[in-house]
Amino acid sequence: MELRHLRYFVAVAERLHFGQAAEALGIAPPTLTVQIQAMERALQAQLFRRTRRSVALTSAGEAFLAEARETIAQFERTVNVGERAGRGELGRIRIGYVGSAAFSGVLQKQLRAFRKSRPNVLVQATEHPMGELPALLEEGRVDIAFVRLPVDLPPALRAHVLVRDAFCVALPAEHSLAAVPGPVKARWLAGESFVVPEQDLGTREVARRGRFSPRIVSTPGSLLAVLTQVSVGVGVAVVPNLLTRVVNLPNVVFKTLAGEPIVSEVAAVFRKFEHAPATKKLIAQITGAPDQ
Repeated sequence: MELRHLRYFVAVAERLHFGQAAEALGIAPPTLTVQIQAMERALQAQLFRRTRRSVALTSAGEAFLAEARETIAQFERTVNVGERAGRGELGRIRIGYVGSAAFSGVLQKQLRAFRKSRPNVLVQATEHPMGELPALLEEGRVDIAFVRLPVDLPPALRAHVLVRDAFCVALPAEHSLAAVPGPVKARWLAGESFVVPEQDLGTREVARRGRFSPRIVSTPGSLLAVLTQVSVGVGVAVVPNLLTRVVNLPNVVFKTLAGEPIVSEVAAVFRKFEHAPATKKLIAQITGAPDQ
């Protein structure tokens, strides 16, 4: 028995007239009669009482009608879900991010826009150490990652830059350089104790410009943890400029670095050949590619 047989049966049951049901279905009345009789043989039950003047459901037919309608409705719901999932309107996307992506606001902006356009897609965002994210993407445990470049990426992944930023130096408020007017020169930081975030590009470039090897005393991971250690006097830190706008920790002073800005970028990273429709929709939004 196929789904079409259920549709034939329901059409007759709702009209109690084989001719009208056949016309609605677009088939010949004799064909419909043969199909109903085949159903009754398969079920070993009489579904209709037929006379020359009337058609009526039997008790078996009434019981079968409720289940047939529910089966047809469930099939249509299933097809609808499949079509919507294929269009990227349903599904789940797992986002991995580092703290600086959240501080920059790009994570929130992208996810807010996507949830508004596709409210039935479940988007789960979890913070991860930056060094773990490329592997998580390759293994399929994360679908899109928001990171601060540079990050070593396997060939299967690509990055799309969302925000360009520069680095500054975070100092304990009692530090002698905190009260110095104007930008801090790289060479002035020689001999300092450095608290280094996950992305050490800024620290390395300051040390290169100042011609010294940084004395690293702590690598606590997240930017908030880095600034907390600065606030308690563990050392100084080279951090993204954007923190000056969003973080206000006691006993921390941010100072501009002298010279050309040390540029760093926040980017979305994803698989080059993504197959999941919902994830492809979010990638298209992030990159500005045509919606397909």
